[in-house]
Amino acid sequence: MWADILLLVLSVPVVLACGYLLLLTVLSADMPAPARVPPRLKFDIIVPAHNEEGGIAGTVKNLSALDYPAALRRILVVADNCSDATAERAREAGATVLVRHDTEKRGKGFALAYAFEHSLKEGFADAVVVVDADTHVSPHLLHSFGLRLEAGAQAIQAHYGVLNPHASWRTRLMAIALALFHKVRSLGRERLGVSCGLRGNGMCFSHRVIREVPHDAFSIVEDLEYGIRLGRAGYRVHYAWEAEVLGEMVSSEKAARSQRRRWEGGRWAMTKQFGVPLLGEALDKRDDVLLDLAMDLLVPPLSYVVLGAVAVAAAAAGLSVWQGQVALSAWAGAFCVVSLGLYVLRGWWVSGMGLRGLLDLMRAPFYVAWKVWLMVAGPRDKKGEWVRTTREARKP
Repeated sequence: MWADILLLVLSVPVVLACGYLLLLTVLSADMPAPARVPPRLKFDIIVPAHNEEGGIAGTVKNLSALDYPAALRRILVVADNCSDATAERAREAGATVLVRHDTEKRGKGFALAYAFEHSLKEGFADAVVVVDADTHVSPHLLHSFGLRLEAGAQAIQAHYGVLNPHASWRTRLMAIALALFHKVRSLGRERLGVSCGLRGNGMCFSHRVIREVPHDAFSIVEDLEYGIRLGRAGYRVHYAWEAEVLGEMVSSEKAARSQRRRWEGGRWAMTKQFGVPLLGEALDKRDDVLLDLAMDLLVPPLSYVVLGAVAVAAAAAGLSVWQGQVALSAWAGAFCVVSLGLYVLRGWWVSGMGLRGLLDLMRAPFYVAWKVWLMVAGPRDKKGEWVRTTREARKP
């Protein structure tokens, strides 16, 4: 009996994490796209780029073809500490290029702060949009942002998905993972009226909000950091689910290793810095947005939640056999396993990866083990530095 109670107590963090994911799964039903409004607002589309000469022209051409009046938009490429022909290729494709050289302040966060300051100073735009240099966007992206800005939103995130999902089993799993983290969770959070979070690509900010909350976020996960700062300032990030930005994902183990270390190492650093303080602040202020931001930070990556759920279920099963009856903790284990199963299946369905993607999920245990090994090995990249991921489909 005491062993059962102890296991129940130990399982509380896992149960809470699984309950949070189940809630967002239940709330993630598709929503109809909002009606368009006549285009009126002006946008600066900012593309931070570091040594992207091989693909920047394609991205600029894709942005130039947006279904939005050309007089109401500009494309600004920030050629940040480049040693190649990124600036030249971007100009040739029709973009305005901001060349930045600073050997001390390096990284995407500094490039964005520089571009935002430039946009504010020139005063052409009402809002800025951030699109990565390896990205293709849906034609109605600015319409989706514009109608939400007109309705009062100050920060917006489009759906961020995978441009090359069928390059390998890794990219198909990545498509499912981003469907889970970027769409299922974001749809649920949008229905709750809290912040959907920033994803680094496909972000939109009004000039008003970047004046009030300057982009002083320079960590390796500057999007997560800035989203927290916005929440603390009283702004939630709205979700534009019908608009997409599709980024190229790596298919090789070596490139994926570097990318995953950066993403999860940076997120873990933010969790240590902000997780518990943000939770305390949310409870003190009774602020739903801050509470959800804290939960989003404190719920670990899915791999670790799965390991926790499996550990609880296995321990509870063993305890049940030893006691000769079903342990109370077995119900907690079953709840966790079922919740995660529904969450993952919803992500698979939303991803559109079909039967091939479902079969690829059988590789998930090996992927989980690989991710745990990466985190144990620790990050090797400098904080905030540009670390250019290898472009496999378009090599320079």
